[in-house]
Amino acid sequence: MGDILIFLTLLALGYGFGQYAEKKHYRSLIEREQILNGLPAIASRIPPADVFYDQQLVIGNVVISVDYFKRFLAALRNLFGGRVTSYETLLDRARREALLRMKEQAQSMGAKLVFNVKYETSSISKGRKNAIGSVEILAYGTALIPPRNG
Repeated sequence: MGDILIFLTLLALGYGFGQYAEKKHYRSLIEREQILNGLPAIASRIPPADVFYDQQLVIGNVVISVDYFKRFLAALRNLFGGRVTSYETLLDRARREALLRMKEQAQSMGAKLVFNVKYETSSISKGRKNAIGSVEILAYGTALIPPRNG
């Protein structure tokens, strides 16, 4: 009985700390997205033709891990089927973070636009029975930087 109580206590603590960390990350994402909203990032392969720009590859990379409680819920969901929302939020946060990091790099170079934006996703840190532990997202694109005269 004591083992079950310890397990449930640790599970509850994991849930609480996981929820706190996720909400804190979402707040950070929203703040940074508002700041970088003026720098467009588009998937179009064709750059604007009317102005000549210097071009530079920009990337944003992030690895985010799912907490133990969400991993436990995903294992239960695998038994019964259906959407695994705990992994959906993990991927959402990772994509948004990678895009923001890419845009921050572009902004530091003085870019006015990032085009041909792409994502690459991979699962890493697989644990027992190939359960996903962490996910890596890479966002990359071409930054258009106005040429410096002088």
